[in-house]
Amino acid sequence: MSVTEEFFYYGKEEPSAEETGGRLPTALVFPGRKGAGLSTLGWQAVYRLLAPDAELAVERFFLGDPGKPSVSMDSDKVLSEFPLIGFSINFEEEYLHPVRMLKDSGVPPLAAERPDFPLVMAGGPVAFLNPAPIAPFFDLFWVGEAEAGLKELCIELKRHIYNGGSKKEFLELIKDRDGVYIPGMTKGQVRRAVLAPGTVAAGHGVPLLSAPAYSCFISAEAVFKDMFLVEVNRGCPYGCRFCAAGFIYRPPRHASIDQLKEIVEFADPPKVGLIGTALTDWPDLITYIEWLKKRKTKFSLSSVRADGLTEELLDILRASGVRTVTLALEGASKRLRDAASKNLEETDFLRAVELCAAKGVNHLRVYVIVGWPGEVDEDYEELAQMLQKMDEARSRGQGKKKKQFMRITLGASCLVPKPWTPLQWSSMPSEEELKNVLSKVKGLTKKYKGVAFSGDSPFQARLQGILSRGDESLAEFITIAAEQGGWKKAFKFYNGDPEKFIDNELDQKTPLPWDFIDTGVNKSYLWRERNRFHEGIKTPPCPAEGCSECKKCGMFQWLNDR
Repeated sequence: MSVTEEFFYYGKEEPSAEETGGRLPTALVFPGRKGAGLSTLGWQAVYRLLAPDAELAVERFFLGDPGKPSVSMDSDKVLSEFPLIGFSINFEEEYLHPVRMLKDSGVPPLAAERPDFPLVMAGGPVAFLNPAPIAPFFDLFWVGEAEAGLKELCIELKRHIYNGGSKKEFLELIKDRDGVYIPGMTKGQVRRAVLAPGTVAAGHGVPLLSAPAYSCFISAEAVFKDMFLVEVNRGCPYGCRFCAAGFIYRPPRHASIDQLKEIVEFADPPKVGLIGTALTDWPDLITYIEWLKKRKTKFSLSSVRADGLTEELLDILRASGVRTVTLALEGASKRLRDAASKNLEETDFLRAVELCAAKGVNHLRVYVIVGWPGEVDEDYEELAQMLQKMDEARSRGQGKKKKQFMRITLGASCLVPKPWTPLQWSSMPSEEELKNVLSKVKGLTKKYKGVAFSGDSPFQARLQGILSRGDESLAEFITIAAEQGGWKKAFKFYNGDPEKFIDNELDQKTPLPWDFIDTGVNKSYLWRERNRFHEGIKTPPCPAEGCSECKKCGMFQWLNDR
């Protein structure tokens, strides 16, 4: 399908609601504020997938004020008027919002209290990480990538309803399909729906992302103001042991430069944001941003690896007005970086710092993670030495150009051992322990001019850990948060022990709430990677040629079993 046939781009104009006329009224809900939704590529991609279809009448909903019904952005209809309500959920902290939005709109939040329509479904990353904590609220989860069958499922539902079928009959009909999880009905494992890799990109041997996501709205109200987002790659070959994206989005795939050019030519946006987990691994990155520059289109990159930041790339970024560069160091020491399989050498990182200073970058953001299993004081002593080396690299790069002094912000986040990573069996440090290590890291920055510190919230990190690793018993905890006005109230009034999900180290035989999901990555492979973490042994990244050249994690066989 060509870009023009499926494309929705409104610029400053908004789509207007149309008469349903035999189409299924479908509410597509982003459980956050409008500005965040208009800068979220996944939610927009689902809208673009569903809205053009002649059998669906899709309207957009965002999080509104507490106690008031959720009203469509496209009409004056409230959420309860739609027989299909779909939530796109990206982060665990959002779990209280669907519960509140349903209740405030007169829709019973618990699926058990909704025997008839509406059918309330959920999708997004959390649906194939671990949907168990929110399972009691949803009739259906779409487990996987939307392009791999979500639209067809919605059309089937529409025809089922218009033929007089009940919700229960429809759920019974689809309960054992790939990509479908129906709490209480689905038996056995749920195979993740994935858009199979296309033919390899010409000349690169890289698996092709055949349907890259891109915006259908740009807006001055968006968090990323007036920016048109395009997906450069999906998945990451490095397999860092703390990062879910490197495992749940396998196999890594790159978009075609010709298709991304076609998308931008058709949209003709003022500014383009390139989205991906490993942008500097895209072989066509330089060629593409030079093309954007030539057509006088502003652009920004979501992330760059230090070892992929070349002088050529930085020259283009600076000439295009980029003033801030973000680099992820992750582990405080080489030992921790190797344990995490970061596959990043200190010399490459320091070279990137020096290069940024030399090229006149105004602000360098550097990120580290704290709270690793088995971390010790010596790891942070090494971080102190690394900060000294970074300061020296900055000085070498700047030379005598004092007017171009480069600020550095050291950001520290707390490790959350997520499902479908090798660290999913690990416990988390206490809130007090995390506060102490963050304080220690902050203290390391004080001796350096122009080096600031930004720290994560230990409370929020542990909350995310609880919600990402919990089971269905957490539904009550989430309900309290929605009704009482926040997560701290939930901790106060909940009678259970939510912290049990993160305070205990698990062994290989411990049943996990997300075991029923089949992502394609073998659990035994994750356990092997967990052991290699504790042994400090790195694993090479996924080969550029794709799964056929590796066959270690199980993905090659999984794809061939489709």
